[in-house]
Amino acid sequence: MNEQLNSTRINKTYLPLGSVVLLKNGQKELMIYGRKQRDTNTNEIYDYSGCLHPEGYIGKEYIIVFNHESIEKVIFEGYKNDNDKKWIEIMNKNLGNN
Repeated sequence: MNEQLNSTRINKTYLPLGSVVLLKNGQKELMIYGRKQRDTNTNEIYDYSGCLHPEGYIGKEYIIVFNHESIEKVIFEGYKNDNDKKWIEIMNKNLGNN
């Protein structure tokens, strides 16, 4: 059983940068612009950081960090290519799946 859990963690996938999502109980769309992000206030690592859409980045107080499980709906999936796939492999290998 533990091997299965570890395998799932190792193969975690992430939405591409530029994806637009709506969080559970959210009222505003967010655009993903970072993955495996650390909250500087709590030191916790989250799957994503995002900004309001369509406003974009308007200040650090509007940076939203969240995990994949918090996403209710993917409105738009961003661009991905082989470089993106390689980066996800690096994140999974070197940064873990907290």
